[in-house]
Amino acid sequence: MKRVRSCFAIFFSALLAVPPAGAQQMTQAAPATAPVEAGRGNPILAPYRVREVAPINLANSNRLESLLRAGQLYLSMRDAIALALENNLDIELQRYGPRIAKADLLRANAGGGISGVSTSVSSGASSAASATGVLAGSPTTTSAGTTTSGAVSTVSSGNGPATPSLDPLLSTSYGWSHGTRPLTSSFTTGTNSLITNTSGTTFGIQKGFLTGTNVGFEWDTSRVAQNSFRNDFNPSLSGNFSLTVTQHLLQGFGLALNSRNIKIAKNNLKVSDLTFQQQVITTVASVMNLYWDLVSFNEDRKVRLQALALAEKLYNDNKKQVEIGTMAPIEIVKAEAEVAQRQQELTVSETQLLQQETIIKDALSRTGVASPSLAQARIIPTDRIELPERDVLPPVEELVAKAVENRPDIAQTNIQIQNAKITLRGVKNALRPSLDVTGMVRNNGLVGEVNQLPQPAIPGVSAGVTPEQRALTVDHFFVGGVGGLMNQLFSRNFPDYGLSFQLNIPLRNRSAQADVTRSQLTLRQNEIRQQQQLNQLRVEVQNALITLQQARARYNAALKARILQEQNLDAEQKKYALGASTIYFVIQAQRDLATARSTEVAALASYGKARVEMDRSTGQTLTANNIVVEEAYKGRVSAPPSQLPKGED
Repeated sequence: MKRVRSCFAIFFSALLAVPPAGAQQMTQAAPATAPVEAGRGNPILAPYRVREVAPINLANSNRLESLLRAGQLYLSMRDAIALALENNLDIELQRYGPRIAKADLLRANAGGGISGVSTSVSSGASSAASATGVLAGSPTTTSAGTTTSGAVSTVSSGNGPATPSLDPLLSTSYGWSHGTRPLTSSFTTGTNSLITNTSGTTFGIQKGFLTGTNVGFEWDTSRVAQNSFRNDFNPSLSGNFSLTVTQHLLQGFGLALNSRNIKIAKNNLKVSDLTFQQQVITTVASVMNLYWDLVSFNEDRKVRLQALALAEKLYNDNKKQVEIGTMAPIEIVKAEAEVAQRQQELTVSETQLLQQETIIKDALSRTGVASPSLAQARIIPTDRIELPERDVLPPVEELVAKAVENRPDIAQTNIQIQNAKITLRGVKNALRPSLDVTGMVRNNGLVGEVNQLPQPAIPGVSAGVTPEQRALTVDHFFVGGVGGLMNQLFSRNFPDYGLSFQLNIPLRNRSAQADVTRSQLTLRQNEIRQQQQLNQLRVEVQNALITLQQARARYNAALKARILQEQNLDAEQKKYALGASTIYFVIQAQRDLATARSTEVAALASYGKARVEMDRSTGQTLTANNIVVEEAYKGRVSAPPSQLPKGED
């Protein structure tokens, strides 16, 4: 009996203690900050308590305030990137993606279905639109990356055999009843009105395993008291221990099949990390484009100021000549009209600059321009676009290979195809008939008290039986209470055994055939999309390379054109002073110089943004800007703010 008790104790301990397959891997893979682990406090009550997620944090990092000086925000490119990593809401939104994926993984480890994770990435804000084309040829609405709305990175795993419930389920029940039954014969019970009081308790535990096995243990006890004097024992206590094991042999069999949701959930956790990286790359590229546009808008404002100064000088010179009578008054009107035109262009440029500053503030702050100090501050960019002597780039095939290796969206697609193949294996398993084998072992027991109701004599049939007489005739093995019942159960005095097979064969199996066909077609579609993505990647890399080369050539041409226009204006002004030219040609030369300077500024901005696109298309944005993904995920950049330019303190 002791051996049997030990066996039962070991079995129950293992049943409750063994975690689902994959749980250990999940614990190792999930960081300590995962919000879905068991709560603190009482470990027994923790699984039944709500694990609250912390409220959103809308406080900006200290870096933003440290860069404000006397109502001006001195901003370097490095600080702009750091502020984006710390405060940008697109990145903050994506920080919840890995946490959602961990919740899905926790559910999969319990044997539940999974919902998948979103791969949607926001492209970020666009630069201020140039309604009047102030920066000729400069892209004003470009943003790195694309937005994939509503994308989910998991393949539906609803089809195919259901995964067993991997969390143990404990159940218990208690019932009491009172019944009165009229009987047509008193032969069996000794009475025509049988009164029965019954109370029963049931305790059970069941658990599924990834092998396709379901194990259940149940302990039932029932106490019955009747007014029948023919019962040897009254009240009586019966009970049984039963252990049932069911194993799927065809459909639903095997670790590889039943762990498919866990594998997909782990893959989705990788996908969510890659989606976060993709969002960081997209946001950083967008912020860099916004910054370079801000720099170019500042330079364009200077160009407009120079053009206005030239127009005002011409107006003042003409005014003096009219006053002394050496020039017709109409020349003043022409010069004044040119001043008004330049003033209008300067106003448009300054307005565009203010709009760009507002867009950048919104991208670098969690609350946008809600803060008065930030809303009123003017941004002073401290970096300038620098054109190297030459661009040292590897061959295009090497750039493509680097992009395939480093771009998160390519890795996401590969993982999604793996998920589709895992799901397909599960759907194929549903084609099999279901064949289950069930084994049952049950130990029964019965104890009670000797019936104290006297059995009256039946004339001519039987003599009466007193309780004392009945006590001498009953088997005293059954006399006792709960202790005696447990002794019988653990001693296995009255065992039952059973083995059964159940086979279900769908004769046409059309539903499973349709699911398999659909899953295969979906997989083929994903493979075609993967090839489309690779083709598009090659196009992006080649276009980025061509754009970079064109931007350099365009800047060199604009630089040369600006120098020539400066020389042309100088020559025209000298001719005008000698009377060999007219004011029309001087004004035309000033306009041409302003256009050349504006074109040069736009060309330099286009080069800077072409460099940003080259890094994005080849997956080098993080490396080129020394961005650590772990710091981006935490929202805390270790690098200190840049030093203010000299003389700005």
